[in-house]
Amino acid sequence: MAAAPSNLHPDIESLAFLVGTWHGEGMGEYPTIDAFGYGEEISFDHVGDAYLVYTQRSWLLDDGSPVHLERGFLRPGARGGLELTLAHPLGLTEICEGTLEGTALELSTVDGGVGHTSSGMAVTGLRRRYRVDGPTLAYEIDMATETTPMTRHLAAVLRREP
Repeated sequence: MAAAPSNLHPDIESLAFLVGTWHGEGMGEYPTIDAFGYGEEISFDHVGDAYLVYTQRSWLLDDGSPVHLERGFLRPGARGGLELTLAHPLGLTEICEGTLEGTALELSTVDGGVGHTSSGMAVTGLRRRYRVDGPTLAYEIDMATETTPMTRHLAAVLRREP
């Protein structure tokens, strides 16, 4: 595991194992689309305050075209929990709360936790599970829409950049 950054805020020391940039590949699926392989980069950066800055970008493996990106913040929540706030270019905002057990995070959207623009995608809920094991970060993301119940959407394995 990489050494914890020296200027990490004390309130987020338990998240030090996430700090850095991770690269890898995953598979996307959903009942309404064809399955696809994608490459991905996720970064958890610190700025000395009580949160981590989260950035994500992904691209199709077959032609390198962009698939998705997310930007947001991971921070301590009430009663030892976690909070994740994200903005998506699909006309969505996402507010999740969850737990941290060792190096595993589980986060789900809260009631009213998905905001939409007038043309935003019809997502109604998300559930995220991340687990770090040494230099590897694995995750699964489930998604619900107005017409599809909570269903696996993404799964990937990424490795920490040196």
